[in-house]
Amino acid sequence: MPAVAALALPAGDALGLVTFPKGAAEMIAATIRALFAQPTAEAVRAHLDTVADMLGEQFPKVKDMLLDAKEDLTAFADFPHQHWKKMQSTSPLERLNREIKRRSDVVQVFPNTAAVTRLATAVLVEHDEWIAFPRRYLSIESMDSLYPDDTTCLPGTAE
Repeated sequence: MPAVAALALPAGDALGLVTFPKGAAEMIAATIRALFAQPTAEAVRAHLDTVADMLGEQFPKVKDMLLDAKEDLTAFADFPHQHWKKMQSTSPLERLNREIKRRSDVVQVFPNTAAVTRLATAVLVEHDEWIAFPRRYLSIESMDSLYPDDTTCLPGTAE
């Protein structure tokens, strides 16, 4: 039995899973990662179509999954270009998970699941990226480009 790898991407409401030869995994991953190197939203969407067609010759299920998940895969392109790299990173989420883990290690034993939920909720409520770090993860200018009119103000930016 040949070794196989799997590719999981969101496809509608269900998680799509496609298997292919393990030797092709790095090539497929590198080809899909090239989406994030495109300069514009239109180029990202066009490149996804090109990638799907190219991979579809050898891996038709991969092509179907990429095209089914096109809206989800290219959603990052609707944001300002400065946000694209930050959206690929899970650092803020990992930092939050570490804080929840640190606090739950202190408690060690929870009487019920509601207690765990209360602890996690308390961490999330008191977590404030805007104040915790002197340098913003996403700049005010790039966030303001999401809201060009004056009707919506970001926290801490109202004057």
